[in-house]
Amino acid sequence: MVIHRRREGILEPISSISRLWWLNFVAKRGSFSIFGNQGDDVMPHAIRFHQTGGPEVLRWEEVAVPPPGPGEATVRHNAVGLNFVDIYHRSGLYPLPLPSGIGLEGAGIVEAIGDGVADLKVGDRVAYAGGPVGAYAEVRNIPADRLVRLPEAIDFRTAAAMMLQGMTAQYLLRRTYRVQSGDTILIHAAAGGVGLIVCQWAKALGATVIGTVGSDAKAELARAHGCDHAIVYTRENFTQRVREITAGEGVSVVYDSIGRDTFVASLDCLRPLGMMVTFGNASGPVPPLDLLELSKRGSLFITRPSLFSYSAKRADLVAMAGELFDAVRAGLVKIEVKQTYSLKDAAQAQRDLADRKTTGSTILLP
Repeated sequence: MVIHRRREGILEPISSISRLWWLNFVAKRGSFSIFGNQGDDVMPHAIRFHQTGGPEVLRWEEVAVPPPGPGEATVRHNAVGLNFVDIYHRSGLYPLPLPSGIGLEGAGIVEAIGDGVADLKVGDRVAYAGGPVGAYAEVRNIPADRLVRLPEAIDFRTAAAMMLQGMTAQYLLRRTYRVQSGDTILIHAAAGGVGLIVCQWAKALGATVIGTVGSDAKAELARAHGCDHAIVYTRENFTQRVREITAGEGVSVVYDSIGRDTFVASLDCLRPLGMMVTFGNASGPVPPLDLLELSKRGSLFITRPSLFSYSAKRADLVAMAGELFDAVRAGLVKIEVKQTYSLKDAAQAQRDLADRKTTGSTILLP
């Protein structure tokens, strides 16, 4: 394998050495990383947690980053995405072996590649979403088959803000329920990261978009991104409003990332044979459901999808990312970074996300 070091901002090869020699060298030196700045023996940092709980369990720690193993690449992040699934991991709702890193989305530059990696090279601009966890880091190793090359027109911050949320929107609109011109859809959290992308993309596909939001300011933001009818759920009954807007017919599909608080009422928004897509748990997990309730409401369909299932195959991952990149480059979807935080302040970023103080996409900067 070829190892590179950073000197005055430039990556240069040190030598071709065996992985066994390098690991023995690291063992003799103790906690040493070749991936410090400007050739110094500076340990990179990452956010880690040793127990589940609130944002206070997140720690900014030094980490050793060994050379990439077979099939891996080392990526130095320029930007990292913030997503609700990170909170699920930290809280223990989606359990991880502890201690653990956190974060599923990032964008940066390839600094080294392991044996067997043929479709990437050092210096490539790349992005990823969907894991494995560990994106809240200055530098990390990741399976190379999870990385996609970035088009020149898309910068690192935009990429980190859109990969997980954008590919989620892609599978929701193009695969889970394939939205067609003439459909009427309901998207909860329409002013959130996924919501703003869904509003724009669905509108471009010819759908009528109904969205729920928590304030007048968020309603205005959603309307500016293609939402035809923004319902402020804090003062309006969204089920009644949906029935009014659709003249009693209901919507073709509900995209619900809220979970427990909106689930049952969302079923009542669907037309017969409509589809309920529950893809998040912001208010808590959905309780058990008697399937007869689907029959009573008109033979409804229900699904609980995840990005990880849809992008598990490399070919699907590349195709999904490609369709997202095409939509962004064509101007059908505009990605706007609404908030930025220092990576070491990830705990505060997660607090603000959980308290619904953010809109659109948020990124963390190493």
